[in-house]
Amino acid sequence: MAKPDRLARLDAQREDLESEYRDTLIAALEKTARGSLGLFGHGTDRRVRAAIAPTIDTLTELGDTIDSMRERLLMEPFALHRAFFAARGPVTASAVGEAKQAKAWLERLTD
Repeated sequence: MAKPDRLARLDAQREDLESEYRDTLIAALEKTARGSLGLFGHGTDRRVRAAIAPTIDTLTELGDTIDSMRERLLMEPFALHRAFFAARGPVTASAVGEAKQAKAWLERLTD
């Protein structure tokens, strides 16, 4: 019975970390929707990147830990983490701004 108990505890920890990831991401998205730049990495300003780096590092660490737990539990990778990081990076000049992108993400996550 020890292994099922360990797996149940691991799954509970995974759920807690996924909730923490979501809360951290929502807080960052709300800040971005109000005009703070850098969350989506569209620009090249070093000061902007440095300011958002702790949040990105936290999300990366949480996402990697969650993915490791999901792998041990024979689950699919954490979709929210993959989707968010796929949305980051340089964009064309005609792409929507970070604030608008953050609002769209917030609508998706809070519905």
